[in-house]
Amino acid sequence: MLFNSYEFLFVFLPLTLLVWHITSRRWGGTTARHALLAASLVFYVTSGVFFLVLLLASIVVNFWVGRWLSGDSGSPTARKFLLGGAIAANLVVLGWFKYAHFIADNLNAVFGVDWVLGRIVLPLGISFHTFQQIGYLVDAHRKLTREYNFWDYSLFVSFFPQLVAGPIVHHADLVPQFKRLRGIGLEAGPAAEGATLFTLGLAKKVLLADALGRNASAVFGAMAAGETVSTSDAWLGLLAYTFQIYFDFSGYSDMAIGLGRFFGVMLPFNFNSPYAADSLVDFWRRWHITLSNFIRDYLYIPLGGNRLGTGRTYLNLLFVMTITGLWHGANWTFVLWGALHGVGLVANHLWRRGRAPAPDRAAWLPWLGTFVFVMLCWVLFRADRLSTAGRFYETLFSFTPNSGGPPIVRERYWIYFALLLPVVRLLPNTQEIVFGVPRTRSIPKFLDALRWKPAGGWAWVLGLLLGGCILSLSNVSEFLYWQF
Repeated sequence: MLFNSYEFLFVFLPLTLLVWHITSRRWGGTTARHALLAASLVFYVTSGVFFLVLLLASIVVNFWVGRWLSGDSGSPTARKFLLGGAIAANLVVLGWFKYAHFIADNLNAVFGVDWVLGRIVLPLGISFHTFQQIGYLVDAHRKLTREYNFWDYSLFVSFFPQLVAGPIVHHADLVPQFKRLRGIGLEAGPAAEGATLFTLGLAKKVLLADALGRNASAVFGAMAAGETVSTSDAWLGLLAYTFQIYFDFSGYSDMAIGLGRFFGVMLPFNFNSPYAADSLVDFWRRWHITLSNFIRDYLYIPLGGNRLGTGRTYLNLLFVMTITGLWHGANWTFVLWGALHGVGLVANHLWRRGRAPAPDRAAWLPWLGTFVFVMLCWVLFRADRLSTAGRFYETLFSFTPNSGGPPIVRERYWIYFALLLPVVRLLPNTQEIVFGVPRTRSIPKFLDALRWKPAGGWAWVLGLLLGGCILSLSNVSEFLYWQF
């Protein structure tokens, strides 16, 4: 069930809010949490009964393994062995559903065999809830999860706003919030924040990302089919995808946080104006923040981080970014995408070690270089195979002439992108608008007028946006991070 669907907007969400409110007011926070858990499982079962059974089995096994690890039983060796085995089991399940075909195809190519696997459907959100539960197991081994009960842990894993496409929530951020929920039902303040964020996120997805995606799909599809694409159209398609993935992922992040606010829960920010970054290091502090934090805490630091010398630090960066790429998808394009970002991060660190600060008049150059690098890497992220990506890069820099089509369309697209660029670079983002969080970049003072408040003007704006979204839902499309 998609957030941007009629079923979710007009059936599931209203019924869930109604049940939550009634159970919370009548029987208290504990019963309301159980009702919210039931609603989350209903949400997930729409993807398939088998996937729900798999999720429940994962929850039960991981919770009780974590409960044992958080206790005092067993020798240190036995505890480490169980931790390693439990992590491996989670990764094997993830690997089967996500990477079995990828591994089989590569073995077939290397050894000249013809192993054929049947159809394997990727369970929704398996990459996200697998990482969340691995983090829980590691922290259970560190004695950081002793106070958790099974029901709160189950809700932590299955909480529907973040279950299928993130953010990757840390148990310490979410479980205590569930325990603090009071039996007062919907509250006006959090509900208003939730409605605002959800509507803004829905507008980003439906009115911006989906419209941009149609142009991106046309260009990348033509390239995958071996058709001739002009250089200008290739750049337009790449720009369309660059902004599509921005507004699609940003929109989902806003909607997830907004849904959490309805229930008095604050999910972590996962997106903080990444196209305003002035370095690749800064970009990864702003893009998919919870994934970056997970990789840092549970992979980069255990590998030694930056404590083992400069050379080892750079090797660790290359390794974890390559793994990050593979996490995004079972394709060599994703592996190379992650590796390129790893090389870029190493180059970024080397550049910082050997240069003086840039003068103010040239402060825009690091931003431009970062934006262009990220944009060019998106070719690998979007292309269906390495050969398609190679043809795309060749076309971008080969000055292939236009092959037809009305020029006015292309001119309008260039104007469109010229307007979007200052939006993502200069305008305050939704968390700055709604929550007033400290800004991480310079924004013109007059834009302070965009600060959200529960007043009539904002109500009209949000109502118009929501109406436009509902009228545009006839062409429902999945989120780009759906089924990762």
